Amino acid sequence: MKTLKEQTDAKIAAGRKAKPDFMKGVDEAIDKAKAFEQGSNALKIGEIAVDFKLPNPQGELISLSNLLEKGPVIVTFYRGSWCPYCNLQLRALQAKLDDIHKLGATLVAISPEVPDDSLTANEINNMEFTVLSDQDAKVASQYGVAWEVPEFLLDHMRVDRQLDLKKINNGNASVLPIPATFIIGIDGRVIWNYVNVDYRTRSEPDDIIEVLKNLS
Repeated sequence: MKTLKEQTDAKIAAGRKAKPDFMKGVDEAIDKAKAFEQGSNALKIGEIAVDFKLPNPQGELISLSNLLEKGPVIVTFYRGSWCPYCNLQLRALQAKLDDIHKLGATLVAISPEVPDDSLTANEINNMEFTVLSDQDAKVASQYGVAWEVPEFLLDHMRVDRQLDLKKINNGNASVLPIPATFIIGIDGRVIWNYVNVDYRTRSEPDDIIEVLKNLS
């Protein structure tokens, strides 16, 4: 099975071939974001993770503190079900979920989408991890991974992708989370993190597994 990086690299390469001008614009937007060190305020290893209480697709409130009573928690922020790179990441995590559970950890995926639109009922039933809705990006902000999306990308989403982020995210039309992953220990501290403002790159599930193995 291909690694997540191999899958995302292939998608990036296909995008460069199909839409070279757009991908060049993305590169420039990402480079500008990196120049401003966006993401540098993300929670660091050793810091206390902010507790949260967010709704799942059924509208039930799920808190980090309750999840930590069962063991370490993997918190991954993603842009939404409309994002192909996010879907690759979630599928890759789903494929490793048995290993994650065997190591006593829980996986939580957070996006700004409203609960009813995050996933279809069939997809929700097939997911074995928790999907939560952070509609106002408050939790993403508390974790230091909220990103004011450049107008160039917002225009692409509106025109080329026909995405109405204001509707999808219940009013939040310009702020999305930087795709970031945190492993939080039972003491509430961040054990490991991966933060990259380039939404096309994601943490590798095998790296997460290795961290969890070292905890046991």
